[in-house]
Amino acid sequence: MPRIDIGSYEGSFVLRFGGEFSRINAYTLASTLVSVADAARAANGLINPGYDIEVVVEALGSGSFKAKIRAVYRQGGNLFSVQNLRAVVLSVIAAHIYTQTLAPGVSINVVTNEDSVVVTAGDQTVVVPRSTYEAMQEVQSLETFRQAVSRAFRSVDGDETIQSVAITSGDDTDEETPIEVSREQFAVLAGETATSDVPTREVEEQTEVQIMRAILEQSRRRWEFVWRGVTIAAPVLDSSFFEKFAAHEITIAPGDALVVRLRIVQRLDASGIYVNQKYEVVSVLEHIPRPSQASLGG
Repeated sequence: MPRIDIGSYEGSFVLRFGGEFSRINAYTLASTLVSVADAARAANGLINPGYDIEVVVEALGSGSFKAKIRAVYRQGGNLFSVQNLRAVVLSVIAAHIYTQTLAPGVSINVVTNEDSVVVTAGDQTVVVPRSTYEAMQEVQSLETFRQAVSRAFRSVDGDETIQSVAITSGDDTDEETPIEVSREQFAVLAGETATSDVPTREVEEQTEVQIMRAILEQSRRRWEFVWRGVTIAAPVLDSSFFEKFAAHEITIAPGDALVVRLRIVQRLDASGIYVNQKYEVVSVLEHIPRPSQASLGG
């Protein structure tokens, strides 16, 4: 069964323009690469606040015109970003393109493991690192990201000499299975992405969550909580909470609990049921330190 490892695209990937030609329109090539760079910048702004990203083209190949794209991250003014950098932007783009071109009639099975998400579509298996999959779900809500991907595929859709676009790791081995987008699928990505067409809704509730991992800076980075016995990831959007933390009015430790207003974004799935897609902590109402153990003989 063909297998694609999205994790192999984290540092770089190769865009291969397929068709029976010995040259490629300069505008098509340039506008496609610029749009990919724009998508990477939009994604990086959400995934890595405090870091800038530069997308560089390392080499152009002959024949099918392959362009190797590499991401270079540079630290900005965020003092916490050394610990928080996630070099997954290019793999997020690859995963997004793959999920948006899945044929509606193909049987799709998604299995979430501790460190990966395995998507089986027809006779093809795609393994996505869980961190990349979760980042992709965040990034897909960005209009700037979706528009940049759309521009890239509008460029190739307008050039009738290009019959396909493939994404590979650049290993050029017979064993590698590329993510391949045929000309018939260009229109799917050139228009509004399927994500925006799926009905969604937001609900809010006051609830208690237990802290598993804290991001002690105000950003869109996601904390990890246990909520109703399930581990979820959600950013904390309450600026007053971070002000109290900076003033040392609150000390956070794993195992502490928070009473919060939790926003839940739900998406309508194929069975007609709304399923939880992502979470946001809108406000923190109370901090509950974990119980301390009484000392023996105290």
